[in-house]
Amino acid sequence: MASKDKVVITEEDILAFAEYLRNFKDGDLRRLSVHFRPDMIYVTENEFSTVLSDLTLEKVITTQKSQMYLEQEKKQDATKAAEMLVGDILTESQVEGIELWKTLFALRSKSSHPNLHGMIEEVLSNGNALLEEIILNESGHTPDPVKKACQEEHKSLLYEQTKWLKESGGAKNPEGQSLPLLNRYVELKVVSDDHFRKQCQCENEALAAAGELNEYRLRHKTQSALERITLNRLFRWCFRSKRKPLSVMVSGVAGVGKTTLVQKFVFDWTKGKHYQKFSFIFYFKFRDLNTVGPRTSLESLILKEYPSLRDKLGTILQKPEDLLFIFDGLDESNSNLNLSRNRCPNFCTQPGDVKPVDVIVASLVNQNLLKGCSVLLTSRPSKLAQLETGVLHRVTSIVGFLSQEREQYFKNFFGDHAVAQKALAHVRDSQVLYTLCYNPSYCWITCTALQPCFSGKKGQAPPLPKTVTQLFVGYVKHMLDHHTRELPEREELRKMLIKLGELAGFGLKNHILVFDQDHLESFSLKGSPWLTAFLVESIHGDGLSSQVTYTFVHLTVQEFFAALVHYLDFKQDNFDDTMRRVDASEGGEYEIFLRFLSGLSHHMTRAPLEAVLGKFSLDTSKKVIDRLTQTDCSVFLRLDKKEALNFFNLLFEAHNPPLVHQLMKDAPCLDFSELFLMPVDCTILSYILKCLKTIKVLNLDSCLIQNEGLQKLSPQLHKVGELSLRNNDLRDPAMKDLVTALKHPDCQLETLRLSRNALTEECCKDLSLALSGNQSLLSLDLKKNKLRDKGLSDLLEAFRSPRCKIQTLVIQENAFTDASCGILRAALSRNTSLKSLNLSGNHFTDDCADEMCNFILKCPALTEIRLSLTDISPEVESQLKRQASKRQGLKFVI
Repeated sequence: MASKDKVVITEEDILAFAEYLRNFKDGDLRRLSVHFRPDMIYVTENEFSTVLSDLTLEKVITTQKSQMYLEQEKKQDATKAAEMLVGDILTESQVEGIELWKTLFALRSKSSHPNLHGMIEEVLSNGNALLEEIILNESGHTPDPVKKACQEEHKSLLYEQTKWLKESGGAKNPEGQSLPLLNRYVELKVVSDDHFRKQCQCENEALAAAGELNEYRLRHKTQSALERITLNRLFRWCFRSKRKPLSVMVSGVAGVGKTTLVQKFVFDWTKGKHYQKFSFIFYFKFRDLNTVGPRTSLESLILKEYPSLRDKLGTILQKPEDLLFIFDGLDESNSNLNLSRNRCPNFCTQPGDVKPVDVIVASLVNQNLLKGCSVLLTSRPSKLAQLETGVLHRVTSIVGFLSQEREQYFKNFFGDHAVAQKALAHVRDSQVLYTLCYNPSYCWITCTALQPCFSGKKGQAPPLPKTVTQLFVGYVKHMLDHHTRELPEREELRKMLIKLGELAGFGLKNHILVFDQDHLESFSLKGSPWLTAFLVESIHGDGLSSQVTYTFVHLTVQEFFAALVHYLDFKQDNFDDTMRRVDASEGGEYEIFLRFLSGLSHHMTRAPLEAVLGKFSLDTSKKVIDRLTQTDCSVFLRLDKKEALNFFNLLFEAHNPPLVHQLMKDAPCLDFSELFLMPVDCTILSYILKCLKTIKVLNLDSCLIQNEGLQKLSPQLHKVGELSLRNNDLRDPAMKDLVTALKHPDCQLETLRLSRNALTEECCKDLSLALSGNQSLLSLDLKKNKLRDKGLSDLLEAFRSPRCKIQTLVIQENAFTDASCGILRAALSRNTSLKSLNLSGNHFTDDCADEMCNFILKCPALTEIRLSLTDISPEVESQLKRQASKRQGLKFVI
C-alpha cells in the first residue's frame, strides 16, 4: 500500500474505538481477537519496537517483560517474539486485550500495513455480523438429518482423498509410499497483491532466485504492501473492495505448493477446522476435466466425481451461498478460460446447461451460474497473466517457504534433528541450493539428494553437492538406488533413461508438461515400476473410460532429463537443433536446461551417474565447452549485466576454473552496479572471482548486497584492485569482511569506495587496525556515512603508521564537528602519504577557525583540501583561504 493509506489518528479516535470494543461482551471480544490473532502477529512482527514501546508506556507490560521480549527477538526472530507478545496479552483480561487493540489502532497513523488496516476496518465495518460469520465458520449450518448424513458422507470421502500427499514425487518416501499430509505439510506463505503477482511471470524463477526475492520482499522493501493471508482466511473480507470475495485465485510457480495448499484447505474443512459455512466443497482438477469431452453440464461434472450425491444434488444446489467449487491447476487446462463478460456472452445459467467445461467454470466465477457460490482456482503465473483478472475478487500468490518453513521442512523430512541441522547448514552455506528451497518441491529434491550424504554409514557418504546439477545428479542416483529393488541391467536402464530424456526434450521443445499414453508409446516407454521414480501417474475417470496421464515430478526434473539425454546418446543433428531453439528462444525458457547441460560437462559432476549408466559422451562435453568458450564475455559485461550474471551461472554449474580463466582473461573489469544482487548471485560471483588471479575493477554500487552478500564475496575481495560498494546498506558488521580482505597478505586493493552504507564510529577501530598494516590501499571513500568525531579519531590512528599508504581520503558528510580539527592536525601532521582530503559537508563552524588554520599549515604532505558545504561564514572562509595560500602547491576548495 502507498503511504496515502496511512490515516490521521487523534486521541479522541482512540478513546472512541476503545469504547466501541467495550460494547462487545467479554467472550465476543475474545473471539474477535482470536480470529484476528494471525494479523496481530504479522503486524507486530513488522512494527515490533513501536508496538512494544507503546504497550510498555501504557503499562500493559512491565519494563522487565519488555526487555524479555526484546531479548527473544534478538535470540530468535521477530515472528516468535511477536507470537509470544500477542499470545501473552490475549490470555490476560479484556482490559489488556483492549489496550493491544488501541495500540494497533493508533499505529495506523504511522504504518500502511494492509493487514493492520484490514482488521481494524473489518471490526468497525462488520462488527456483530463478523461475529456471526465466525460462529458460522466454526459450527456450520444446522441441516435436516438426511442432508446432514449426506454431508458427513461427502466429508468422509474428501477426507480419504486428501489425507495423503499424492500429487508429486515430493509426497513420497524413497520406497515410493505416499505420506500422511500432516507429517509433511509446512505452512505456505500466501500474500494478496496484484503488483507482486505481475512481477512473478517467469516459470523458472525458482532457479532464478525467486525464493530469495520473495523473502527479500516480505522481510524488507515491500512487506508493507503485501497482505499475508492464512489458509483459513482466503475468503476473508477485503478492506480494499469493502466486500467478502466470492472468487479467489491462488497463483504460484511450478512446485511451490498450490495443490498441497488446496488439499490442506479441503482436509481441514473435513475436520471441521474452518469454513464450516460451506456445507459442501466440490474439488476438481483441470487435468481431469481435460478428459470430460467437448461439452457437459455442471450437474454431470459433480455426479461423475461424487456419484453418491445423485439423489440429493438438486436440493444441495438450491443454496449456492453454502457451496465452494475448487478448480486446481488452470495451467493444465486444454482450453483457455475466458472471464470477460463482453467476449463470452454464452454463459450457462442452470446447473443442467450443457456447455464446454471452461464456460461452466467462467459462469461460476462470473456468478451467472449458482449466484452466491464461492470459487477457488489455482494457476501458474504464466497462465494467470493471460486472464482478465478484474472479474476475480481476490488474486493471491504463494511465495513458498521462508527461512523458518525451510528449517521445519528439513526437520520433518529427516526426523533426526541433528541430521536435519547438518543438512540445512550445508545448504545454507552453499546459498545456491538454499535458494531452491523456497519451493517445497525443490525442498524435497534437495533433502532426497542429501539423505545419503548425512544418513549413510560413516566413511561411505558421497560428496556433498555444491551446484544445482550436482544436486540433481545425486537426486537421480538416489532414486535409482532406492525407489525400487529391481532395476534393469545397465544397458537396458541406459536405454530407458535415453527414452525418458527424449520424452523430456520433446516436451520442452513443444511446451508439453502433461503426457498421455500415446506419448509414452511413441518413445517406447513401457509402464515399468521404476519410471514412477520420475513420472507421476494420474488416472482420470473410472472404469472403461479411464485415461492415464504422466508428468515429471517437477518441471526442473524434466529439464534435467532433457539435458541428460545429450550425454547418454549424442546425436549431432539433435544437439544442433536444440541449440538453435535455445538461441532463438526468448524469456529464459531454456535457462535451467542450459545450466544442467553445462553442469554435466564436468567429469566429477556426472561421475555418480556414470557409475550406474556407463560413460557419458565426450563429444557432448566438448560441444558444450566449445559453446561456452566461444561466448564473448566482454559483450555481456558491457551491454547486459543480467545476461552476464546468467552466463556466470552456466560457468558455476560447469565448475571448470581453467575455462573461467580462459574466458575472463587476466584482470577483468566487472560492473554490476544498480543490478539487485541477492546472496545467491554473490555466491556465483564469488566463484568467478575465485577462478581469477586478479580483478582490475569490481563495481557493485547500489546492488543492495547487504551483509550476507558481502560475506559470500569476502574471501576473494583481496584480489580486486578497485572495489566500489557504494549505497549497499552494509552497516558496521560488514567491516569485518572488508578488514579480512585488507589484512590478506596478498591484498591488491588500491581503491575502496564505501559511501552511503550507514557506517558509524563502531566500525572505525577495526578499519583503522587493518589500514595500519595494509600497504596496497591508496584511495578510501567513506562519504555520507555517520562516523562522527569518535570514529574519525579511531580511523586516523592508521595514518600515524608508516605502513599506511593512503593518498586520497574522502570523509565528506560524516557529521564531524569543530572538535575534529584538532584530531586531524594531531594525526596527519607527520603523515607523508596522504595527498588529498575531502572534508566537505560536515558540521564545521567559525569556532574551528584557529584549529583549521593550524591544520592547513602543519600538514605539509597534503596537496588538496576540500571544505565546502559547511556552516563556516564567508569571513572565516576568506581567512582560511589566506592561510592556505601560504602553502605553495596546496589546492584549497571551500
